[in-house]
Amino acid sequence: MIDLSKYRNIGIFAHVDAGKTTTTERILKLTGKIHKTGEVHDGESTTDFMEQEAERGITIQSAATTCFWNDYRMNIIDTPGHVDFTIEVYRSLKVLDGGVGVFCGSGGVEPQSETNWRYANDSEVARIIFVNKLDRIGADFFSVIQQTKDILGANPLVMTIPIGFEDSFVGVVDVLEMKAYIWDDSGLPENFEVTDVPDDLKEKAEHYRNELIETAVEQDDEVMEAYLEGNMPDIATIKKCIRKGTIALDFFPAFCGSAFKNKGVQNVLNGVVDYLPSPLEVDPEPEFDDEGELTGGVATADANGPLRALAFKIMDDQFGALTFTRIYSGSLKKGDTILNTFTGKTERVGRLVEMHADTRTELDSAQAGDIIALVGLKNVQTGHTLCSKENPATLEPMVFPDPVISLAVSPIDKANAEKLGNALGKMIQEDPSFRVETDLDSGETILKGMGELHLDIKVDILKRTHKVEVVVGAPQVAYRETITKELEDSYTHKKQSGGSGQFAKIDYTLTPLEPGEGFQFESKVVGGNVPKEFWSAVEKGFKTSLVKGVLAGYPCLDFKVTLSDGAFHAVDSSAVAFEIAARAAYRQSVPKAGVQILEPIMKLDVFTPENHVGDVIGDLNRRRGMIQSQDTASGGIRIKAQAPLSEMFGYIGDLRTMTSGRGQFSMEFEHYAACPRNVSEKVIADAKEREEEKRKK
Repeated sequence: MIDLSKYRNIGIFAHVDAGKTTTTERILKLTGKIHKTGEVHDGESTTDFMEQEAERGITIQSAATTCFWNDYRMNIIDTPGHVDFTIEVYRSLKVLDGGVGVFCGSGGVEPQSETNWRYANDSEVARIIFVNKLDRIGADFFSVIQQTKDILGANPLVMTIPIGFEDSFVGVVDVLEMKAYIWDDSGLPENFEVTDVPDDLKEKAEHYRNELIETAVEQDDEVMEAYLEGNMPDIATIKKCIRKGTIALDFFPAFCGSAFKNKGVQNVLNGVVDYLPSPLEVDPEPEFDDEGELTGGVATADANGPLRALAFKIMDDQFGALTFTRIYSGSLKKGDTILNTFTGKTERVGRLVEMHADTRTELDSAQAGDIIALVGLKNVQTGHTLCSKENPATLEPMVFPDPVISLAVSPIDKANAEKLGNALGKMIQEDPSFRVETDLDSGETILKGMGELHLDIKVDILKRTHKVEVVVGAPQVAYRETITKELEDSYTHKKQSGGSGQFAKIDYTLTPLEPGEGFQFESKVVGGNVPKEFWSAVEKGFKTSLVKGVLAGYPCLDFKVTLSDGAFHAVDSSAVAFEIAARAAYRQSVPKAGVQILEPIMKLDVFTPENHVGDVIGDLNRRRGMIQSQDTASGGIRIKAQAPLSEMFGYIGDLRTMTSGRGQFSMEFEHYAACPRNVSEKVIADAKEREEEKRKK
């Protein structure tokens, strides 16, 4: 059996353009996995293998690879940085034991860094910090370290400090070993020498070493006592303490370097081995029963235990669907039959493969701690648990956010219509944040996603990967409706047309809830006026009506229905009658309860050079934006704001025009808020116009 203590399952995550993919390339080169590094700007990096990734120079989907460093096996996932693809980061962090947070030496802690850090906190993933691009103009390692404290609320533990800065950056000082690593000008990662700390850095290195030791020894009472009595712990003991504190999330070891210039990456690899946990050192995944209740059992990292595995990503390629899977417990062999607890059906594992970006190595078996891909599974989706038939259990599923933007597409002819259905089926499986609906009236296919770029990429994949030609409509905002007033009302459903009839009477109250609370139902009926077996039918009637609001047909959110009284007929009442009554009650009462349109409000983080701040703020105000803060950043100003999604279409082009191409921004969904009256009126008018067009068709 393989020694699990020598496994490291890690993810590399950061803001767009902080150097995640370049760092991954350097790790693969150093570990001997590849022999020639491919550069992102040339479109040749190993893990950015999609055409769209190579063209745009961004990572769109997470890519997995495996390599070895000093006899330690590393399963690495390179994740996207763009906010539209954070779902990839979320689901990767869900199955990882540790992470490397990469920060740009000049950009510092950028918007997506914050989101990813928050996801990692939620998933309780131990991390080390790598401040990259220290050869860049304006790079400042110590400023970035301060930002991780101020913006992320993190506690960085400085492990290396830079020698030189910008053009003169030549290496790093390992403050624990008090050794300098200096690279020559060849650009080769192996061409470095280990020397004494330069005189001008001795004092600074000593300061950070003392800080490091004082923080580390707090992890062990005995070591701390000895240290306070004047006994300096040896390096192995300090490393043990740092490891303990890193796994407990008490602090995050911080390294520095330049991945592009091949400086400092070895120290990061050593940090991964020394301080990030193996599968044996993380809390085992809790197990749930069919009802979603905790069973008290856990998936322990043991190759001899019952099989517990989580499918975290589906990818379609020319050989069929690949199901990326993290095995938490037990082992798996080619040809095994396993149970999918979500569908309740068994699946046969055709083949097991170890992934290296878009190439693969066949395996005969895999065990707890492994991240592999399974070939041949038919009905498995992201978040499904795979386990042994004899000993079933479910792991915590993944929760994905609802889309905020939609786009109508229609095939150009009948041949493309058939291909479109197949292509979309595969794309939905691959990306749980991508949804597809068919408008029954118009026959149009509606694509729903997390942002303009997200949908833009999906249309591109349809055209190029799946060879489907479609006509694309304008993006549409996912508006919602809600009520603002409490209302008591009653509805009676009677139908008599020979034979047994239908009868149901319900008295109810509609109550507005806080944003995000969703739909709630409660019955306060006493005395049996509405028998208990009909309560769920009333709830179902209201629930199924919510999908179509009364103002503009958008889903209705955040209100509670309280069933207070009613009446039934011994012969004519049925569950169907009460469900029909509830649907009619919804149509009758919601318009009287102060219904209003809600629009998605986005959280913006805009970077602009200082001399364009006025133009950018003026433009955001015109877009109904609310400015929340302005902070000085390296080379400019970062503006944090909130603005309605409907006003933000095409913003990147306008921002670049205003800032001579130097502005950048990121945007993610924040919450729903009430529309101003003029906007509501336009939304309602547009909805009526669309209905009219559908009727004509």
